Amino acid sequence: MCVRMSEAAVLDMRDDEREGMRSVRLRIPARADYIALARLALTGIAELRAMPDETVADLKLALTEAVSNSVRHAYDGREGQVEITYELTGSELVMEVTDDGEGFDPADPPPLEGEDLTEGGLGIAIIRTVADELEIDSRAGERGSRLRFVKRLAP
Repeated sequence: MCVRMSEAAVLDMRDDEREGMRSVRLRIPARADYIALARLALTGIAELRAMPDETVADLKLALTEAVSNSVRHAYDGREGQVEITYELTGSELVMEVTDDGEGFDPADPPPLEGEDLTEGGLGIAIIRTVADELEIDSRAGERGSRLRFVKRLAP
């Protein structure tokens, strides 16, 4: 389940936005040892556009949280895949993380108490802080989740 920018949306973009647009899709096994690969891909994409080191570090943290959520929670110990899409335009970087695992209710995060502080809603809170836009498509008891976040870039 991957939502791509439609052809109509690309055609509606200004020429200066469409020129230099880069899109990369990465599919990894839902295992913690592959999260570094997602971060490395982001590092490569960030090299295409002058971004402050602090922004890149923040985006790596947000991406790590998004991919980690899929790795930890989507498949309940079963094998699965996580797909990461990166879209870089002249004005923003969009990252989307999708899986086909167990869904969740984004409006009902787990309590943030004691040892649970590192689980669940804290990762989403970090992403909200870093990103300029955040969309979460998931439902408890249904298959698949999609987390899409946008970082606007200075001209």
